Amino acid sequence: MEAYNPFAKRESHSQRSLLTYKLLTVASWFLVHVVNIHFGFNAPAGDTSGRSIWGQNKAHPTPFSLNPQIVDIYWIVILVLQIYYLFTLWSSNADDVAPVANVGSHFIINNLLQFAFVMLWVHYFPGHFWIAEIMLLLNFFNLSSLYFRHSRLPRVIHIAVVSGPLAWTFVAIFWCGAAMVNAQNLAARILANIAIWGILGYGLFMLAAFKDYTMGFELSILAASLGVHQFFLKTFSIQWIFAFTIMSVLFLATLAIAIPGFFGKELSFRREGDIVDADRERQPLLNDA
Repeated sequence: MEAYNPFAKRESHSQRSLLTYKLLTVASWFLVHVVNIHFGFNAPAGDTSGRSIWGQNKAHPTPFSLNPQIVDIYWIVILVLQIYYLFTLWSSNADDVAPVANVGSHFIINNLLQFAFVMLWVHYFPGHFWIAEIMLLLNFFNLSSLYFRHSRLPRVIHIAVVSGPLAWTFVAIFWCGAAMVNAQNLAARILANIAIWGILGYGLFMLAAFKDYTMGFELSILAASLGVHQFFLKTFSIQWIFAFTIMSVLFLATLAIAIPGFFGKELSFRREGDIVDADRERQPLLNDA
C-alpha cells in the first residue's frame, strides 16, 4: 500500500516517481509564483469588482491588515530559498534527492492551495473570502503534517518548504478571516485584540517544544508587518502596540534559542530528570546541514 502513498517516507525513489515529483514541483511552483507576482500588481482582467492582492488589503482595512512591503520582502526571500530546493531536487546525488523528494507531495499541495487562495482573494463573487479561508485552513493542516513528519531537513530547505510557508499561512488565516467577516465594528476589534495573541502563543510553542528558531524569526517578521500597517492605519488603536509587543517577545525568545545553538549549547525547557522518548528527543526540527 505504501507504494501508492505519495506522502510515505522512502529511502529511495524510482526514476518514474522521481521524474513525476520533479515536473509537478517545478510546474506548481512556477504557477503559484507567476500568479502571486501578476496579482501583486494587477487586478483580475474582466472583473470590475476584483482587486490586486494588496488592493484587497487596502480596500478591506481590518485589525489584521498587513504591510505590503514587509510581506513582499518575506516572500522574495522564501522564493529564492525555494529555488535552492528545486536545484537540490534535480541533483545527481541520490542521498540529497531522497529526503527532499519525500516532501514533494506536501510542497505541490501547498503550491496548489496557495494558488487557489490567491485566485479567490483577488476575484469577487459572493463568499469568495470564505472559500479562500477554507483553502488556507486546508493548507495549514497540510503544512503542519509536513512539519511534524519531516523533522530532519537541512535548514535552508526547512525554511523554504516548511516553516516559511507555514508561518505565512498561520498569519494569513487571521488576515483573510478578518476580511471575511468585515472585522470593523467594536466587537470585532475587541476579538481581534484577543486573537492576535495566538501568534505569540503559536510562536512560543514552536520555540519551546521544538526549538525551531526559524519559526520564531518568521512569525516576528510577520508580526512586524502587522504592526507597521496597523500603526499607519490608526483605526484599531492598540492593535499595533500588541503586534510590536509580540514581535519583540518572539524575537528575543528566538535569540535565546538560536544563539546557544550556534555555540554548541542547547537551551532546555525540561527539568533535570524529565524523561522524553527517543523520537521526541530527536525532534528539534533543524539539521545544521
